[in-house]
Amino acid sequence: MCDQDHSEKDILDLEAKGLVTRRQFGVLLGAGVAMMLPQTPNAVKVTESEVTIKTPDGTADCYFVHPATGTGAGVLYWPDIFGLRPAARQMGKRLAESGYSVLVVNPFYRVQKAPTAPQGAATPIQSLIPLAQALTPATHLTDAKAFIAWMDQQASVAKNRKIGTQGYCMGGPMAFSTAFAVPDRVGAVGTFHSGPLVAANLGENSPHLRAAKSKAQFFVATAGNDDTARPTEKTVLKETFDAAKLTSEIVVYTGTQHGWCPPDSNVYNQVEAEKAWTKLMAMYAKALA
Repeated sequence: MCDQDHSEKDILDLEAKGLVTRRQFGVLLGAGVAMMLPQTPNAVKVTESEVTIKTPDGTADCYFVHPATGTGAGVLYWPDIFGLRPAARQMGKRLAESGYSVLVVNPFYRVQKAPTAPQGAATPIQSLIPLAQALTPATHLTDAKAFIAWMDQQASVAKNRKIGTQGYCMGGPMAFSTAFAVPDRVGAVGTFHSGPLVAANLGENSPHLRAAKSKAQFFVATAGNDDTARPTEKTVLKETFDAAKLTSEIVVYTGTQHGWCPPDSNVYNQVEAEKAWTKLMAMYAKALA
């Protein structure tokens, strides 16, 4: 991640690769944005904009980024509890540079416009709990339908290709619910250090049971300490997907901690995050072709 732990050697390496100047590094550091994401091979030129989307509960502020020309398969990006912020935009843009039309949403729009975490992933989580409490299994469905309907109105979103969705932390259950909400449109789902995906207290609204009623492929990237806390989840997920005859891959990234994928996280693990990103891209390449 881009924090005070970066050494002089790190800055020199970035400068040598032409990725960032010393001045840019300082600016990005102050903004809480990491510049350690590898460059996208054969990156396409993209167009990015801030957009607003009407939902049954109000107007959501979102970030939309897509190839500057032509169309790309849509991807709906559900961020973690730190919400729509520079790191999430950076990851969305990276997807777009690979040819996808990406909508990164502010899941907390009912309560507050972005930025909802002014210090990025350094924002105290306790201050964000009231925002998360406005979200329910019901809002996951209404939001998913509204966001995908909006995406399908955009000229840059390919209508003849399935849509993908990915979620981080609390966004994981939202991504599962998206596949359930719009089963004929969603073809691939990725989750990373997700919140509980098997939730007995939710009954039929448990994310894994919703996912079983979809038509998507699934990639679940589990943090090492999440697996320790929920050791049976991977087995239940695999059994559920197999019973539903859905393609899935569930990987525990041993040694990682919850929050290890966004580059502004204080537990960001670039090596393991890149392994998970590569698997996500491989799934999208097949499922969204």
